[in-house]
Amino acid sequence: MQPLATAEQMHAADRGAIRGLGVPGLVLMENAGRAFVDVLERSAGPLAGLSVLILCGKGKNGGDGFVIARHLAIRGARVSTVLLGGKNEVRGDARVNLNSLLRLAAKDKGMIRFSAVSSLRSLNRSTEPDIIVDALLGTGFSGTVRRLYKKGIEWINASGARVFSVDIPSGIDAASGSVSGSAVRAETTVAMGLGKTGLYVGDGREHAGTVAVVDIGVPPHLLAPPRDQVFRVTSSDIASILPRRPLRSHKHSVGKIFVLGGSRNLTGAPYLCSQAAMKAGAGAVVLAVPGSIHHLLAKKLTEVMVHPLDETPDGSVALTALDAIRKHCAWADVVVAGPGLSRNAETQELLLRLAPSIDRPLVLDADGLAILAGRPGTVRKRKAPTVLTPHVGELSSITGRDSREIESERISAARAAAIHFRAIVVLKGSPTVTATPESKVILNSTGNPGMATAGSGDVLSGVVAGLIGQGVDPDAAAWAGVFLHGLAGDLAAQRFGQRGMLALDICDHLPEALKRFEE
Repeated sequence: MQPLATAEQMHAADRGAIRGLGVPGLVLMENAGRAFVDVLERSAGPLAGLSVLILCGKGKNGGDGFVIARHLAIRGARVSTVLLGGKNEVRGDARVNLNSLLRLAAKDKGMIRFSAVSSLRSLNRSTEPDIIVDALLGTGFSGTVRRLYKKGIEWINASGARVFSVDIPSGIDAASGSVSGSAVRAETTVAMGLGKTGLYVGDGREHAGTVAVVDIGVPPHLLAPPRDQVFRVTSSDIASILPRRPLRSHKHSVGKIFVLGGSRNLTGAPYLCSQAAMKAGAGAVVLAVPGSIHHLLAKKLTEVMVHPLDETPDGSVALTALDAIRKHCAWADVVVAGPGLSRNAETQELLLRLAPSIDRPLVLDADGLAILAGRPGTVRKRKAPTVLTPHVGELSSITGRDSREIESERISAARAAAIHFRAIVVLKGSPTVTATPESKVILNSTGNPGMATAGSGDVLSGVVAGLIGQGVDPDAAAWAGVFLHGLAGDLAAQRFGQRGMLALDICDHLPEALKRFEE
């Protein structure tokens, strides 16, 4: 997996290299600037004659910018470097590189120019650059961008030039990806050492553009993940966990899934969930639904075995069906409860009694999550693994946290819920965040806005259950299921576009998504 870091974690790694190993900070800054120019050259092509404007702040991010200016000039670019603020405000390693740049500028005024400004009026009169390098605010920034820096960011965004940001777009919170005020919108962000979590969550995803992570010389052991590390899924991770099927496989050896769901007005959710489990590779799926909708789903589902259950006057599963459901649970390798189940009080009471007694991995989705509101012990005392798949509104309902707070702090919200419920939590959204009770967090890297469609979550539950049934460890099945679900959505979008895509289209593209890893 691709490890990510908060600003604090990356700063700690830098300190470990500088103080613990004696690697000079100037070396790390030099490596960062050179690696940035390498990425820029691969993206923009030959640098000779290219007009580049570098906007620098007074801190280490600006120091990287001074190194970048020097290397761009050496490679033949026409470089203008603008410091927002006074030269006497620059300290430490950044000051050393500023002095080096000033000496170079004095000797070669034709290729490199430098100015320190307290106003942006001079920029408005300058030649429009081909490329702007954003080296204003680094990962240490938090809060709201103000005054000259705010105007600088707005000028960059209005310039029309190609924009490359150093480490993180200025104005983005490196941990949460949030923006308070203004933030640079980059075509490419070159992240130093490790990608920062804020590049992959919140507004950071919109502002970062393409992210390139470069080595700056911090030894690998200092970048080793701490206990609460955040990771991002890659294709190679999926290939490594998908089990091979033995030649002697049969339908009961590659995943028996039991899905409990459905109610009088909610027939699509259990259909999508059980169908997705089959398409994800499960060998056999049993779907149990209220008797009045049994004939509808039995007609639609050819491969899934559909069983009728006693029902309430409202058309949801009745408490008297408990014994029959327990028999199905005993047969299955994994149980999914919730898709279309309804919030009927009797049905919810049935689930409250059932969940703690299931000695199989349990995936709780949709209406199945409602039992957790004020009743965390329902899953906390379970012996077998539990996977919860809430969207932001559902997580708000079962934890009492404000939806806006959860959305703005997706990583910490998912991690806290996983620890609280002692369950694997899949917080659906952009991006979907998977958290484990051991505090590990995994961000997804597939999917598109077209997947924001009714039934998409039901498909996801089926995929996760299907992977668990095939022997994938439940926490890996959760993040791998999210990745495959998103990849299927990307394949569907390629065929149908995002606006017209349906959850069934995602489901239908699951075999193609899986086939990529079988090959």
